[in-house]
Amino acid sequence: MNTLSGKRAVILGLANERSIAWGIAQALHEAGAKLAFNYLGDALEKRVRPLAESLKADIIAPLDVSSDEQIESFFSKVKNTWGGIDILIHSVAFANKEDLQGRFVDTPRAGFKLALDVSAYSLIATSREAAKLMDPAKGGTIVTLTYYGSEKVMPGYNVMGVAKAALETSVKYLANDLGPQKIRVHAISAGPIKTLAAAGGVPNFRDFLSTVEEKAPMRENVSPEDVGSLVAFLCDDRAARMTGSVLYVDSGYHIMGA
Repeated sequence: MNTLSGKRAVILGLANERSIAWGIAQALHEAGAKLAFNYLGDALEKRVRPLAESLKADIIAPLDVSSDEQIESFFSKVKNTWGGIDILIHSVAFANKEDLQGRFVDTPRAGFKLALDVSAYSLIATSREAAKLMDPAKGGTIVTLTYYGSEKVMPGYNVMGVAKAALETSVKYLANDLGPQKIRVHAISAGPIKTLAAAGGVPNFRDFLSTVEEKAPMRENVSPEDVGSLVAFLCDDRAARMTGSVLYVDSGYHIMGA
């Protein structure tokens, strides 16, 4: 069904065909949305551009979310091309690999700042620009991605858990600020998904996957497509009265006490 026909979606953070953002992009495309993508540097452009073009993306442009100037430039290009937008997907997170190892108490100041800036503040900065391009009469939807490590200690997640906690609280404050413009803001807490970033950056990541298969009520892991299906619903007008939520796509793992 083309339930998102005519809607314009900016997707930030696509890296490759194993990204959660790719599952989301496919779901929004199948629902009829027009798409725009960013990339970070020449190396990522070589991966992102073919994927974006396969979904007939209207916009493929550089954007480093740690730069306010680049954020403004990117959304200016979006405005010049589309006039406005309806959807912002924030699938962006980063921490130094060494800051995910060892003890959290040893996190250096620079690593903490970097993780919080890229993984949490970037949602605020991009939402501010996106909101300017959303029709106040029709509203819009902003969705970001989080993880259960924001609530419970997950070995090997460290500073990223703190960044995700900040991200989730930012969702609530943004929902309150932007609600009068009929802009809905959500976070999706997905179970561990074998993206290249997670598999290569999070120590003992395979243990996370096996734990979900062993202890989650549904005894199975989730996929980027599972996340994409929920995002497509949240961006639909049928979800018009939902905002400020953290929604779980983790086979029920978050309800377990062990």
